[in-house]
Amino acid sequence: MRRQYRSEIVFESDLAADPMDQFAVWFQRAADANVFEPNAMVVSTADAAGRPSSRTVLLKQFDARGFVFFTNYTSRKGREMAENPHVALLFPWHPIARQVVVTGTATRVGRDETVAYFRSRPHGSQLGAWASEQSTVIASRADLDRRYAELAERYPEGEQVPVPTGWGGYRVVPDSVEFWQGHENRLHDRLRYVREEGPAGAGWHVERLCP
Repeated sequence: MRRQYRSEIVFESDLAADPMDQFAVWFQRAADANVFEPNAMVVSTADAAGRPSSRTVLLKQFDARGFVFFTNYTSRKGREMAENPHVALLFPWHPIARQVVVTGTATRVGRDETVAYFRSRPHGSQLGAWASEQSTVIASRADLDRRYAELAERYPEGEQVPVPTGWGGYRVVPDSVEFWQGHENRLHDRLRYVREEGPAGAGWHVERLCP
Protein backbone atom coordinates (compact mmCIF):
# COMPACT_ATOMS: atom_id res chain seq x y z
CA MET A 1 0.00 0.00 0.00
CA ARG A 2 1.80 3.08 -1.22
CA ARG A 3 0.55 6.42 -2.52
CA GLN A 4 2.31 9.51 -3.76
CA TYR A 5 0.99 12.76 -2.33
CA ARG A 6 0.82 15.55 -4.89
CA SER A 7 0.13 19.01 -3.56
CA GLU A 8 1.56 22.50 -3.42
CA ILE A 9 4.51 23.18 -1.15
CA VAL A 10 3.69 25.14 2.00
CA PHE A 11 6.16 27.91 2.75
CA GLU A 12 6.62 29.73 6.02
CA SER A 13 5.52 32.94 4.30
CA ASP A 14 2.16 31.29 3.53
CA LEU A 15 1.28 30.91 7.19
CA ALA A 16 -0.72 33.18 9.48
CA ALA A 17 1.13 34.73 12.41
CA ASP A 18 -1.01 32.82 14.93
CA PRO A 19 -1.55 29.03 14.79
CA MET A 20 -5.24 29.27 15.64
CA ASP A 21 -5.80 31.52 12.63
CA GLN A 22 -3.89 29.05 10.48
CA PHE A 23 -5.91 26.18 11.90
CA ALA A 24 -9.11 27.99 10.96
CA VAL A 25 -7.91 28.21 7.34
CA TRP A 26 -7.00 24.53 7.15
CA PHE A 27 -10.13 23.43 8.99
CA GLN A 28 -12.29 25.28 6.48
CA ARG A 29 -10.32 23.70 3.63
CA ALA A 30 -11.00 20.24 5.07
CA ALA A 31 -14.70 21.05 5.40
CA ASP A 32 -14.88 22.43 1.85
CA ALA A 33 -13.20 19.24 0.58
CA ASN A 34 -15.97 17.21 2.26
CA VAL A 35 -13.58 15.41 4.58
CA PHE A 36 -15.79 13.18 6.73
CA GLU A 37 -16.14 14.79 10.16
CA PRO A 38 -13.19 17.19 9.87
CA ASN A 39 -13.68 17.98 13.57
CA ALA A 40 -12.80 14.38 14.51
CA MET A 41 -9.51 14.34 16.41
CA VAL A 42 -7.43 11.72 18.18
CA VAL A 43 -6.86 12.73 21.81
CA SER A 44 -3.83 11.12 23.45
CA THR A 45 -3.39 11.20 27.20
CA ALA A 46 -1.10 9.46 29.69
CA ASP A 47 -1.52 8.48 33.31
CA ALA A 48 0.80 9.45 36.13
CA ALA A 49 3.11 6.53 35.26
CA GLY A 50 3.39 7.65 31.63
CA ARG A 51 1.23 4.86 30.15
CA PRO A 52 -0.48 6.37 27.07
CA SER A 53 -3.96 5.93 25.63
CA SER A 54 -5.71 7.39 22.59
CA ARG A 55 -9.24 7.73 21.29
CA THR A 56 -11.17 9.77 18.73
CA VAL A 57 -13.47 12.55 19.94
CA LEU A 58 -15.14 15.52 18.26
CA LEU A 59 -13.81 19.05 18.47
CA LYS A 60 -16.70 21.29 19.50
CA GLN A 61 -15.09 24.72 19.55
CA PHE A 62 -11.80 26.43 18.87
CA ASP A 63 -10.70 30.02 19.29
CA ALA A 64 -7.67 31.98 20.47
CA ARG A 65 -7.85 30.20 23.84
CA GLY A 66 -7.53 26.66 22.45
CA PHE A 67 -9.46 23.52 21.41
CA VAL A 68 -12.56 22.32 23.28
CA PHE A 69 -14.14 18.86 23.57
CA PHE A 70 -16.59 17.29 26.04
CA THR A 71 -16.53 13.99 27.89
CA ASN A 72 -17.19 12.23 31.20
CA TYR A 73 -14.84 13.42 33.95
CA THR A 74 -14.54 9.84 35.23
CA SER A 75 -13.75 8.30 31.82
CA ARG A 76 -10.24 6.99 31.25
CA LYS A 77 -9.17 10.20 29.55
CA GLY A 78 -10.82 12.27 32.27
CA ARG A 79 -8.98 10.38 35.00
CA GLU A 80 -5.69 10.62 33.12
CA MET A 81 -6.02 14.35 32.50
CA ALA A 82 -6.65 14.80 36.23
CA GLU A 83 -3.32 13.00 36.91
CA ASN A 84 -1.40 14.42 33.96
CA PRO A 85 -2.86 17.40 32.05
CA HIS A 86 -0.38 17.18 29.15
CA VAL A 87 -2.17 15.93 26.03
CA ALA A 88 -1.78 15.66 22.26
CA LEU A 89 -4.41 16.14 19.54
CA LEU A 90 -4.22 14.80 15.99
CA PHE A 91 -6.51 15.86 13.13
CA PRO A 92 -6.03 13.19 10.40
CA TRP A 93 -7.35 14.75 7.20
CA HIS A 94 -6.18 11.91 4.93
CA PRO A 95 -8.25 12.79 1.80
CA ILE A 96 -6.36 16.08 1.43
CA ALA A 97 -3.02 14.68 2.67
CA ARG A 98 -2.94 16.95 5.68
CA GLN A 99 -2.58 16.54 9.42
CA VAL A 100 -2.51 18.95 12.33
CA VAL A 101 -0.77 17.85 15.53
CA VAL A 102 -1.27 19.81 18.75
CA THR A 103 0.50 19.43 22.08
CA GLY A 104 -0.72 21.33 25.10
CA THR A 105 -2.34 21.34 28.50
CA ALA A 106 -5.96 20.40 29.21
CA THR A 107 -8.11 22.25 31.74
CA ARG A 108 -11.83 22.00 32.44
CA VAL A 109 -14.00 24.71 30.93
CA GLY A 110 -16.32 26.70 33.19
CA ARG A 111 -19.59 25.13 34.24
CA ASP A 112 -21.60 27.79 32.39
CA GLU A 113 -19.86 26.79 29.15
CA THR A 114 -20.58 23.11 29.80
CA VAL A 115 -24.25 23.78 30.52
CA ALA A 116 -24.65 25.91 27.38
CA TYR A 117 -23.17 23.19 25.19
CA PHE A 118 -25.16 20.39 26.87
CA ARG A 119 -28.39 22.29 26.22
CA SER A 120 -27.47 22.51 22.51
CA ARG A 121 -27.09 18.72 22.14
CA PRO A 122 -29.84 16.54 20.66
CA HIS A 123 -32.19 15.05 23.26
CA GLY A 124 -30.87 11.53 22.65
CA SER A 125 -27.27 12.62 23.19
CA GLN A 126 -28.24 14.26 26.47
CA LEU A 127 -29.78 10.99 27.64
CA GLY A 128 -26.72 9.10 26.43
CA ALA A 129 -24.46 11.17 28.68
CA TRP A 130 -26.46 9.86 31.64
CA ALA A 131 -26.86 6.29 30.42
CA SER A 132 -23.16 5.66 29.80
CA GLU A 133 -20.72 5.50 32.71
CA GLN A 134 -17.95 5.93 30.20
CA SER A 135 -14.97 3.55 30.33
CA THR A 136 -16.52 1.34 33.05
CA VAL A 137 -17.27 -2.36 32.50
CA ILE A 138 -20.90 -3.18 31.69
CA ALA A 139 -22.42 -6.66 31.60
CA SER A 140 -24.13 -6.41 28.22
CA ARG A 141 -25.51 -4.18 25.50
CA ALA A 142 -28.95 -4.96 26.87
CA ASP A 143 -28.02 -3.31 30.16
CA LEU A 144 -26.95 -0.15 28.35
CA ASP A 145 -30.16 -0.10 26.31
CA ARG A 146 -32.21 -0.63 29.48
CA ARG A 147 -30.54 2.36 31.17
CA TYR A 148 -31.27 4.52 28.15
CA ALA A 149 -34.92 3.38 27.97
CA GLU A 150 -35.44 4.21 31.65
CA LEU A 151 -33.99 7.68 31.13
CA ALA A 152 -36.11 8.23 28.00
CA GLU A 153 -39.21 7.41 30.04
CA ARG A 154 -38.13 9.74 32.86
CA TYR A 155 -37.20 12.59 30.53
CA PRO A 156 -39.35 12.34 27.38
CA GLU A 157 -38.69 14.47 24.31
CA GLY A 158 -39.39 18.10 25.09
CA GLU A 159 -38.58 17.81 28.80
CA GLN A 160 -35.33 19.35 30.01
CA VAL A 161 -32.61 16.86 30.90
CA PRO A 162 -30.42 17.94 33.83
CA VAL A 163 -26.71 18.36 33.11
CA PRO A 164 -24.69 15.50 34.64
CA THR A 165 -22.31 16.71 37.33
CA GLY A 166 -19.67 14.23 36.14
CA TRP A 167 -19.65 15.43 32.54
CA GLY A 168 -18.19 18.54 30.94
CA GLY A 169 -15.73 20.26 28.66
CA TYR A 170 -11.97 20.45 28.44
CA ARG A 171 -9.95 23.13 26.71
CA VAL A 172 -6.53 22.21 25.34
CA VAL A 173 -4.27 25.26 25.45
CA PRO A 174 -1.57 24.62 22.82
CA ASP A 175 2.18 24.78 23.40
CA SER A 176 2.89 23.71 19.82
CA VAL A 177 0.82 23.24 16.65
CA GLU A 178 2.30 21.37 13.70
CA PHE A 179 0.86 21.62 10.18
CA TRP A 180 1.74 18.61 8.02
CA GLN A 181 1.27 18.57 4.25
CA GLY A 182 2.02 15.38 2.32
CA HIS A 183 4.29 15.49 -0.76
CA GLU A 184 5.90 13.19 -3.27
CA ASN A 185 8.78 10.94 -2.23
CA ARG A 186 7.86 11.43 1.43
CA LEU A 187 9.34 14.94 1.35
CA HIS A 188 6.46 16.33 3.36
CA ASP A 189 6.11 19.85 4.74
CA ARG A 190 6.12 19.99 8.53
CA LEU A 191 5.77 23.50 9.91
CA ARG A 192 5.47 23.79 13.66
CA TYR A 193 4.41 26.81 15.71
CA VAL A 194 6.09 26.84 19.13
CA ARG A 195 4.98 29.09 21.97
CA GLU A 196 7.74 31.27 23.40
CA GLU A 197 7.89 33.87 26.13
CA GLY A 198 9.44 37.26 25.38
CA PRO A 199 9.69 40.73 26.89
CA ALA A 200 6.35 41.64 25.36
CA GLY A 201 4.67 38.42 26.55
CA ALA A 202 3.89 35.11 24.91
CA GLY A 203 4.28 34.74 21.15
CA TRP A 204 4.89 32.12 18.49
CA HIS A 205 7.74 31.22 16.21
CA VAL A 206 7.61 28.78 13.30
CA GLU A 207 10.18 26.10 12.63
CA ARG A 208 10.41 23.62 9.74
CA LEU A 209 10.93 19.97 10.62
CA CYS A 210 12.46 17.27 8.44
CA PRO A 211 9.75 14.86 7.28
